[in-house]
Amino acid sequence: MNWSEITWNQIENNYQSILDMPFITELAAGNLPIHKFQFYMAQDSLYLEHFGRALALIAARANDVDTTLNYIKYAETAIVVENALHHAYFQDFGLTEKGTMQPVCHHYVHFLKSTAALDAVEIAMAAVLPCFWIYKKVGDHILNQVNSSSNPYQKWIDTYGGEDFATAVQQAIDLCDKAAAEASPTIREKMTEAFITASKMEYYFWEAAYDIKSWI
Repeated sequence: MNWSEITWNQIENNYQSILDMPFITELAAGNLPIHKFQFYMAQDSLYLEHFGRALALIAARANDVDTTLNYIKYAETAIVVENALHHAYFQDFGLTEKGTMQPVCHHYVHFLKSTAALDAVEIAMAAVLPCFWIYKKVGDHILNQVNSSSNPYQKWIDTYGGEDFATAVQQAIDLCDKAAAEASPTIREKMTEAFITASKMEYYFWEAAYDIKSWI
């Protein structure tokens, strides 16, 4: 098996926990309380802005031109999605501003940006991968369950369940596999650690939205 398959197996239980958490099950059913989704959308908008910056850092530090170009595209897409969230989703769900970055979002973006800036670029690539991969798999999971005619969150579901996103995700996985194959055993181990940490942060991000976890 390649690096991505081996590493995904290590977070499979965490991924199943994400599918079973109230935020995801209620989002899929269309009965997630709107104030929880509003909190999530505001935090996600803040997150994507900084996620895009982490991707741009990876692009600048990549070892080959093709990887640089791909991560530039990922960074641009993250910022474009952030703008779409702000201008369309915010209007749909009655939000007027992003507000303040709350603890879990703050922790996650600083983990990604510090990894992108200070660790080997291969480790940074692994750290940002769960945001691509888990969102895609969760989006597909929900897409197979929802009644699109009545779910108020269908637009969000369509964003992460589409074919364009699937292509970008597979490309990011392939780039990480290539980087891992060329890396030293120590770097591969640290790539796996970064991937596992980020996958846990994905769980905590949705948990924080459901529980409305804010600064005291």
